[in-house]
Amino acid sequence: MTTRSERRSGVKYISTPKGYIIVDENKPKEISPWAQLVKTPKRYVIAMLLLLTLLGEFNSSAFQGLGHLLLAVCSAAALDLGFSFAYKKKIQLPDGGIITGLIIALVLSTSTPAWVTFCTVAVAILSKHLVKVKKKPIFNPAAFGLLFSSGQSWWGSLSLLPVWLIVFVFVTGYLVTSKVNKFPQVFAFLGVYFAIFTIMSLIGVGDVADALRAPFVNSALFLAFFMVTDPPTSPAKYKDQIKFGLLAGAISAVDYLVFGGLAYLLIGLLLANAWKAWKTANKKVMKKAA
Repeated sequence: MTTRSERRSGVKYISTPKGYIIVDENKPKEISPWAQLVKTPKRYVIAMLLLLTLLGEFNSSAFQGLGHLLLAVCSAAALDLGFSFAYKKKIQLPDGGIITGLIIALVLSTSTPAWVTFCTVAVAILSKHLVKVKKKPIFNPAAFGLLFSSGQSWWGSLSLLPVWLIVFVFVTGYLVTSKVNKFPQVFAFLGVYFAIFTIMSLIGVGDVADALRAPFVNSALFLAFFMVTDPPTSPAKYKDQIKFGLLAGAISAVDYLVFGGLAYLLIGLLLANAWKAWKTANKKVMKKAA
């Protein structure tokens, strides 16, 4: 039996003595430039953060926020690439470093001295590459770096703009959370966080009025959507996501009520990161023991 193949109207046929057999060829779908740009979760996060940057710039004079952001992003990307080179890894776009730089720039005030911004970024990138468990960073790099800096304004959460613009934080945050599949974690964090403040307000314990309005609400939402959801430093399983979110939210709220200050959100997240790392390390020890 002899066969031959031919193509008619873009469809491939195989000719046999008994007739034609159509060969189904699935052509690769054309991907739009936008889909190419945000094809990975990290690049999607970058796109959403850049959108918030553009909106936040409406409150910045002479594009001061843009220069501040460029310094943080370029420093983070350069340091990240430096570690990749030192570890002899494949050199590629440092998406993670760019995200770290963006978050730090959007949290620190645009009037922060350049050297403070650079030091904050340096501490963040160092923690990412040097403080690890099972080759993954223990702490959210941006949160770790910001813990040692002052002058936080969270302008990237649109906290300095009219309150109705918070809808953009919700929309971009929702899209990011959907992309990285972290809804249980975010809902648990925001649920316990605002529940504690609401209960304290109703029973008249502590000064919680500020925590339930802008700019503190903006900060909590930004942290929940863009920092709590960080895949390398938070759990993947839904059950663990809920525990992680509850822990981070409860510690943040209690820290605010007891100590005040501006670092309460960062402390809550970092301690939840530490819990996740402990859980990972303990599981590794148990496996070895078995």
